[in-house]
Amino acid sequence: MPIRIAIDVRRTRDFGIGTYIRNLIHALAAIDHENHYILVACHADEPDLADLPPNFEIALYARQDVEWMDQFAFYFFLRTIRADLVHLPLNLVPLLMPKPYVVTIHDMGSLLFGNRTHQMRSNYRMFLFRRGLLRAERVIAVSTATRRDVENVLGIPPNRIRQIYDAPDPHFSRPLDSGTQSAERLQTLERYQIDYPFLLYAGAVRPQKNIPRLVEAFAVLRGDLEHHPVYKDLRLIIIGDEISKYPALRRAVIKTRVEKLVRFLGFVPLDTLRVFFEAASAFVFPSLYEGFGLPPLEAMACGTPVVTSSVSSLPEVTGNAAMLVNPENVFDIARGIREVLLDEALRAELIRRGHQQVRRFSWATAARQVLEIYQEVAAAKPPR
Repeated sequence: MPIRIAIDVRRTRDFGIGTYIRNLIHALAAIDHENHYILVACHADEPDLADLPPNFEIALYARQDVEWMDQFAFYFFLRTIRADLVHLPLNLVPLLMPKPYVVTIHDMGSLLFGNRTHQMRSNYRMFLFRRGLLRAERVIAVSTATRRDVENVLGIPPNRIRQIYDAPDPHFSRPLDSGTQSAERLQTLERYQIDYPFLLYAGAVRPQKNIPRLVEAFAVLRGDLEHHPVYKDLRLIIIGDEISKYPALRRAVIKTRVEKLVRFLGFVPLDTLRVFFEAASAFVFPSLYEGFGLPPLEAMACGTPVVTSSVSSLPEVTGNAAMLVNPENVFDIARGIREVLLDEALRAELIRRGHQQVRRFSWATAARQVLEIYQEVAAAKPPR
């Protein structure tokens, strides 16, 4: 008997979680034509959910998941669509939820690196989060590191947790016509007035992303390379969201006197982001904590050498295909970048290994594993 599966897709436009939702939905659509999917969305004209097969439908729900009333209203909305199970593909569980449900945990950064000045609020969020996971039939962790955190920090029973890896957006691996690709790259770089070598960071902008140290490491590196024939004009480009909310980042730029050498860009379309990945001299991702870490894999898919942290899930995800550095040591970050820029043999080897590493991750595999969880949970549920 077909299963009615409701999936919360209200975050399709987010940076990392949006990548997960979009690609999981399309991968499920490619392999499952039997079960019925109800996609709970805020917008009827969501372009990322177009061209889905007939067993997928969109159910409009106006509230955002950050609204207080959503803690209760979402429960009653889900009751009206009569799903056999619900999948919450983000690090959030409302206070009221019809069972059974499945939750995907992408990382615990918002809990581990939350606002320490509001301890009571942080404790309450931790309580709600743990309660929501304890009531879930299954918790999907996107890496071994995340699974370990869910077990050790939140005390979720291991038999409830399943590890299923994410994968990069296929857009970054899709072959392009070389002539068209060169023309588009040139046009995009001209539009952004980029005619110099640059380091790239792309991702969310939060305290655990460690971007102020990246800026400091860049300042150190600029001093080392000021007479280099290629990299004397090296710049740093940061693509991310809500940069204005983090004054420590601006202070780091001013303190290190690199205001004219660091560019902050907001969100850019996928096609533009691919151009930045391909054109960067290196992609630098010195995060203090990652549940998975998609951007380094996306950079590898585009043939760009990666410098990233030796902590959390990043060594697990990047394998031997990245230069690993101590994210708490500015000079070690600068060392790693310097070696990747100046050692041509190392650059070529990292690019080669990067293409191999990307092939280890697949949305088709992830979708099959998620579908197995749906079937397992639905089989254990008493008939309606």
